[in-house]
Amino acid sequence: MVSAFDTTNWCHSPHSPRRPSLESVAKKVLIIGAGPSGAACAITLHRLGHNVTVVDKATFPRDKCCGDGLTTNALRILEQLDFNPESVPDWKQTHKVIVQSPDGRTLDMDLPKGQGMFAAVAPRRQLDNALVEQCIQLGIPVHQGHSFRNVVRNDADAITVDIEGLGIVEADYVIAADGMWSPIRKSLELSTPGYLGEWHAFRQYFNHVDGPAAQNLYVWFDDDVLPGYVWSFPLPNNRVNFGFCMLRNDATSMQFMKKTWTELCDRPHVRAALGNSFVPEDRHTAWPIPARIDNAVRSTGRILFVGDAVCATDIMTGEGIAQALETGIAAAHAIAYKETPSDVRHYYSTTLDKTLLADHRMSKFLGNMLSSPRTTRRVLALVNSTSWTKRHFVRWMFEDEPRAALFTPRRWHRKFLRRPGAYRNMV
Repeated sequence: MVSAFDTTNWCHSPHSPRRPSLESVAKKVLIIGAGPSGAACAITLHRLGHNVTVVDKATFPRDKCCGDGLTTNALRILEQLDFNPESVPDWKQTHKVIVQSPDGRTLDMDLPKGQGMFAAVAPRRQLDNALVEQCIQLGIPVHQGHSFRNVVRNDADAITVDIEGLGIVEADYVIAADGMWSPIRKSLELSTPGYLGEWHAFRQYFNHVDGPAAQNLYVWFDDDVLPGYVWSFPLPNNRVNFGFCMLRNDATSMQFMKKTWTELCDRPHVRAALGNSFVPEDRHTAWPIPARIDNAVRSTGRILFVGDAVCATDIMTGEGIAQALETGIAAAHAIAYKETPSDVRHYYSTTLDKTLLADHRMSKFLGNMLSSPRTTRRVLALVNSTSWTKRHFVRWMFEDEPRAALFTPRRWHRKFLRRPGAYRNMV
């Protein structure tokens, strides 16, 4: 039996959640996957005095196909984790958001200035690598380039897994932060055959952008991609992350999406934003987006699924970084605060219900509404009617408050849509 855990260099941040009420021996937790959900789980458990090891099949830095956008919620969570934005070389804070309706009308909206960060763009190759480096600096062992092979034992008494290059590893709990296709879930025969996600997206980086998209964040609701959208998110040095995502259904075949992608940049409103000199970098990439937290497998035995492995993406926007961070932290708290596997699983599932389920259902409802160009035009016209509606809509759009906050009174507070953003000391 090989142990990959190191019991030295425990760190307790002054910003950590409270210690578990039951003082017990530190638990050994193996985290498979070093993306945002795995890193957030590792950092939180480490702060709470538990013995954590992270394993990932990739060697960082590595790219992750993503829009790279960080919502207000994601930024606040990163700040709580003591993450330093300066560790991401191409981090770019954004203030102006321009949304175009299917009828061509534009909404020019400003996020608050001087009150902290409410939106930012951070390339996932750099963001994920910086989170891994934060784990390493805290003394958390991170084994890169080691693939999960299979679960050897997973019952009420113990869990052991086989890791390529490490052998048989024993732990008290395993966190499956291993993505939508989750090799752990597949090895346990818990995957849904033929599942391809709720959304599908295409992305490519452009440089030499000389239009307003070099500084402003754009979202276009074109008729033929609804209830999806086209985006351009600004990065430093006249670069952008450009792409689009669509809800997967019978009408949006892969052939249709590929055809849409090839002609997107020729649309006049897109070219007006990008300018005439932009140059694509490398090839475009595509990826499926899992968004069914309401019926995904959340846990089994001593295994908790987090991030894309628990299909936690926002079903209205396809955004998943904040949700990945939230599920990783929820899993860490479940392990830290509960003693038995059954209690850990119940605590974790209950936390996901309280944190994400109502918002998922609200996003699903709104997404269905926005599938109609006519409804989308009316909604955006209403948003554009006053400065008050624009100011509050853009904050809600960037998850300054939970999607379904109005329908979950337990989350009401006096500073609704008036809280400062994250990292106020850096603005």
